[in-house]
Amino acid sequence: MIDAALLPLQRRLLTPPAQLLRRAGISPDHITVTGFAIGALALPAIAFGWYGLALALILLNRLADGLDGAVARLTQPTDRGAFLDIALDFVFYALVPLGFALADPATNALPAAVLVTAFVGSGTSFLAFSIIAAKRQLKAEDYPTKGIYYLGGLTEGFETILLFVVICLWPQLFPVLAYIFAAACLLTTVTRWIQGWQAFGDR
Repeated sequence: MIDAALLPLQRRLLTPPAQLLRRAGISPDHITVTGFAIGALALPAIAFGWYGLALALILLNRLADGLDGAVARLTQPTDRGAFLDIALDFVFYALVPLGFALADPATNALPAAVLVTAFVGSGTSFLAFSIIAAKRQLKAEDYPTKGIYYLGGLTEGFETILLFVVICLWPQLFPVLAYIFAAACLLTTVTRWIQGWQAFGDR
């Protein structure tokens, strides 16, 4: 919902470390893959109840997610980089609720399944719109530097990470927050379906 508004601040904060990484010869793709590997470790950390460690891993993953794009803009953005970024992000988002399901199956399995299903809805509607938008050579004015068309919504990256932070700090709230966020994702999905219906209805 507010990702576009945060982009200028994000770029200002990440440009200095991105310049250091570029001078060190570290590629954006290496940052993306390393960041995903770090984020994936949040799954066992949550499953074992190490929520503080999981939170640190999640935040490091998000830092890498910002740095890979910042380094790419200092060099040469590639289609492979854009593909890796979004493909690995969606898997990472699903791993966190899976970790909570493993931590306490009796309490968390159903809300985790509902949340992952909601992620599928918002993610697939996002990607489907992006594919058709690319075919029509459309550009997202709010996200001019992104490698693919970014369609906004009520639940975007910032809101998802905010959810992850809160449930790591207060894991006992996972079931109720999972259901609430799933409902917000459903609203995002429906609005994106409507936007696609309207935007692509001419042919």
